[in-house]
Amino acid sequence: MSINRFTLQLDEIKAAYASEPNPTPQVRLERIGRIERMIAANEEKICKVLTADFGNRHPIESRLLEFQMIYQACKHVRKHLKEWMKPQLVATPGFLGSSQAWTQMQSMGVVGIMSPWNYPVQLALVPAIAAFAAGNRVWLKPSERSSRTSGFLAALIQEYFHPSEFCVSVGGTEVAESFAALPFDHLFFTGSGDIGKKVMRAAADHLTPITLELGGKSPAIVDPSANLKEAAASIAYGKLVNGGQTCIAPDYVMIHASDYDAFVQELQNAAQKQFSNPAEFTSAIDEHQLARWHHLVQDAVDRGAQVIPLISSADNVDLPFTPVALRNVPEDSLIMQEEVFGPILPIVTINDIDSTIRYINNRPMPLALYWFGKNKEVMKRILNETRSGGVTINDTLLHAAVEDLPFGGIGASGMGAYHGKAGFEAFSHRKSVLEVRGFLGLHFLRGTQLARPPYGKGVERLLRWLK
Repeated sequence: MSINRFTLQLDEIKAAYASEPNPTPQVRLERIGRIERMIAANEEKICKVLTADFGNRHPIESRLLEFQMIYQACKHVRKHLKEWMKPQLVATPGFLGSSQAWTQMQSMGVVGIMSPWNYPVQLALVPAIAAFAAGNRVWLKPSERSSRTSGFLAALIQEYFHPSEFCVSVGGTEVAESFAALPFDHLFFTGSGDIGKKVMRAAADHLTPITLELGGKSPAIVDPSANLKEAAASIAYGKLVNGGQTCIAPDYVMIHASDYDAFVQELQNAAQKQFSNPAEFTSAIDEHQLARWHHLVQDAVDRGAQVIPLISSADNVDLPFTPVALRNVPEDSLIMQEEVFGPILPIVTINDIDSTIRYINNRPMPLALYWFGKNKEVMKRILNETRSGGVTINDTLLHAAVEDLPFGGIGASGMGAYHGKAGFEAFSHRKSVLEVRGFLGLHFLRGTQLARPPYGKGVERLLRWLK
């Protein structure tokens, strides 16, 4: 599809938006309801195409991490939308007398969404739900790496929506580049930092507002006060679910040297218990991803790291890649420089809280941070002295499942946030409104009248009063 065709398509959607620039709550909720019905009616089929894309992905995992997030988002919007849409009164300064000021939320227009391959249904539709809640039209560009799911989702959307409401364009790099260069009213991107930079550059040509949901190296800190068995079980799940292909997966563990051996044993036990069944371990999305995992491990080993299998070979004979932890990983290893995005867990030994904080702060700000422990003073220091997109304490991943918590990154891990009210606000313009009224209804004391030239003693008295 050429850029000219894209431009024409966007013009058509913008014309449709212009005919209904501020849809009622009922219209917004009806569109969101269609997304909900679309997923509910096709869960089994979607699970099959997801499995076809990944090679192996258990349907329960898809239902938990894809569909439930969508249902939760729909339910939350239904409960709160009318409240979010209400104008909000604000105070006015005394010199404006009886004037009234408020803000009101206004839809932006057409929202472009570029979604990734790792959760290709959830990360396409949850932003779309937020955009519809805010009163916008949506144009989606899903990832070509999950091509079967992207194609099936496009067909479903076409069945449930008119293209002027919810449009989908599938394709590879050329399509993505043309899409990002369009003058959307807001552009939402989920993916890697490198591609995010390209998307941001393309959006800049039109000064398109942009939300970037990226990734980064999210640490899991195991404090000496933590229950090692519980921490290991949580980290194993957060790291290995979806084959580690999760933007907020724990990227590496930080632990006191004295707890290292006991933690590794608990980590192996937990991984064995949770993921020894090959049917329940999600595969790499493609051969390129699988080759990257092997390369990351080999590079670390070549530089002196030790490999610790997390699942015994007797139980993982059908796995093309054995989940591993890595010990004594040099800092110049690729795996300590790049987001892992796979079932590989470097473990870093740290001996005190000050070193832990310095280690995190000397690196790009992560999308997520996890802390395990009971020492509240240490917890407060971690929360106050480190920066990350979000935090879960004594578990992993779950802050992203709370609709009232904004989800987004900071610095290299992204800009902007969504989920719940934050998503509604991300795709809305907060319009400021002032209705000027005179003091006690007196017209000659209204608004700027006392400040207009010619300047005389009256204006001087006004200035003294305003101090």
